[in-house]
Amino acid sequence: MPLTGEQKANAKAIVEATKKAGMDERAAVVAIATALQESKLENLGHLGDRNDHDSQGLFQQRPSSGWGTVEQITDPAYSTTAFLKGLKNVNGWQDMPLTYAAQAVQVSAFPEAYAQWETQAADLVTEHWNS
Repeated sequence: MPLTGEQKANAKAIVEATKKAGMDERAAVVAIATALQESKLENLGHLGDRNDHDSQGLFQQRPSSGWGTVEQITDPAYSTTAFLKGLKNVNGWQDMPLTYAAQAVQVSAFPEAYAQWETQAADLVTEHWNS
């Protein structure tokens, strides 16, 4: 999927937040693939009837589920850190297929959908990890 400047900036923000959290490139790949599936790397606000409940931001996190305030979850660094905190709590996430790791954090109705983004997410991490 071709990316806009905003989407590329959001991918870079996810990589930077992952590095700041002391996690590795695999964590960044899982995070970016998740954000690609959840929002196409767009920092979405409330979309009315098109939203899943009160889901917002890159990861479609919900304030009502304890992810943070609307202001927090629409901040790419905060939302990535929140996602990674959940990922750290998944025992063995480093060795499981990406879709299982993402699903363990997100609890999506479509858990297999994350896998389709793994290659593009890995390419984005390669592009931004050392930049």
